[in-house]
Amino acid sequence: MTNIVLTLFVMRRTITFLLIRLNWLTPSQSLIERFQHNNDSEILQCLLRNGSYKTRPIAAKALADIEDHTSIPLLLEAIHDNIHHVSIDALNALECLDVAKETKRIVNRKRFHWAKLFNNKSKESKKPKAKSNIYRWERASKKSFEMVKDRLKRPIR
Repeated sequence: MTNIVLTLFVMRRTITFLLIRLNWLTPSQSLIERFQHNNDSEILQCLLRNGSYKTRPIAAKALADIEDHTSIPLLLEAIHDNIHHVSIDALNALECLDVAKETKRIVNRKRFHWAKLFNNKSKESKKPKAKSNIYRWERASKKSFEMVKDRLKRPIR
């Protein structure tokens, strides 16, 4: 009886893994937590590499929670992800894994780079915006209003 249950469990895991790899199945957070609970680092690494923008941060956290040191190169790639949350969670996962000094330097450089970008964006947002578009719109609407007013003054034929 236990052999049958174990075989069914392995088949279900394999089929789920194949569906995820083929992008036919988008895993939920509970499914990722189940993979984390079972220490399925192969599936979690696949999710970090090929998952959606919602599942990649969860997979990065899960890899840190199961302390999978084989996923460090993948987490280093995930630092440069276009989605900011994925990058942050990959950095946090690398810090949780307590990696070597060289990796810590890379993590610190990336954090300082983000801080610099954030400061530059906040400085740019304080600059006043050009008002030429507003004035152009006012002139255009004033002209069209004058044109409508002139047409209303004409007699109806």
